[in-house]
Amino acid sequence: MHRIAILGASGYTGAELVRLIATHPAMRIVALSADRKAGQTMAEVFPFLRHLDLPRLVKIDEIDFSQVDLCFCALPHATSQAVISTLPRDLKIVDLSADFRLRDVAAYAKWYGQPHAAPDLQAEAVYGLTEFYRDAIRDARLVAGTGCNAATGQYALRPLIAAGAIDLDRIVIDLKAGVSGAGRSLKENLLHAELSEGTHSYSAGGKHRHLGEFDQEFSALAGRPVQVQFTPHLLPMNRGILATVYVDGDPGVVHATLASAYGAEPFLQVLPFGQLPSTRDVRGSNFCHIGVIGDRMPGRAMIVAVLDNLTKGSSGQAIQNANLMLGVEETAGLMLAPCFP
Repeated sequence: MHRIAILGASGYTGAELVRLIATHPAMRIVALSADRKAGQTMAEVFPFLRHLDLPRLVKIDEIDFSQVDLCFCALPHATSQAVISTLPRDLKIVDLSADFRLRDVAAYAKWYGQPHAAPDLQAEAVYGLTEFYRDAIRDARLVAGTGCNAATGQYALRPLIAAGAIDLDRIVIDLKAGVSGAGRSLKENLLHAELSEGTHSYSAGGKHRHLGEFDQEFSALAGRPVQVQFTPHLLPMNRGILATVYVDGDPGVVHATLASAYGAEPFLQVLPFGQLPSTRDVRGSNFCHIGVIGDRMPGRAMIVAVLDNLTKGSSGQAIQNANLMLGVEETAGLMLAPCFP
């Protein structure tokens, strides 16, 4: 059994890690940290986990990392850089924040409005989109989990960009996300009365930070700059992301390219041509469903990709990466069926 620590266990992604690791055949949680809730039990913070025998929450400096094989950092953005810098250099780490996703520290400063505090660590971090970085992840000490929105858009588009199957200058991503993607901190605009019975776009007009990941990954694939049009919307649902992607390309070729690329992938499922997925069909799971249909305008296709932002978009992806880093079967602990209804 590999000994696991979770830093930031009192947040949504921390709780999701605990939920998934609880039935993992090769992982055992030996330490849980939370800053403001140190001293409490996980049952007090998350009653839905009260059936589990878990360590009490402590502050990070109380953890004996010599007794830990791998650490998940589910800390707020801009916090992981400082914390990970203090951890043992032989400790395997999967970071769920945005702190190490962008390889170029200048790009990080542009999108996050502050200089990178640990450029030496950034140089060794491996981007954690598992299906496309498996070999590097297996040998990595530090893996940077992707943004949940960024993962959804990339699953819809990466094989098409790599194959030259679409017009790279006419890509539109219209994305809907559940409120848990904003984290557990109290925010006025996320109160029930402010959020329910409506929806709105946010970080529109090229301001969303996940555009940095799209720019980085799509441009590297294409061998030239690629900039997509991306607008996210917040929906009054707890979990889930649905990305509707509009591209110029033959719909049949688009579908065949995605189906071929993902045919052997355990978590990426391309639906038969003409069928579109729903967030309800992946809720609580590590699966991503992708559908393709043709548009009424010839030569234009619509791709719809859905995943659970807390699982495949974050904590499930993190465990998938950790499995590779620990030499465990990649699907271990992650084949849970979605929750329905």
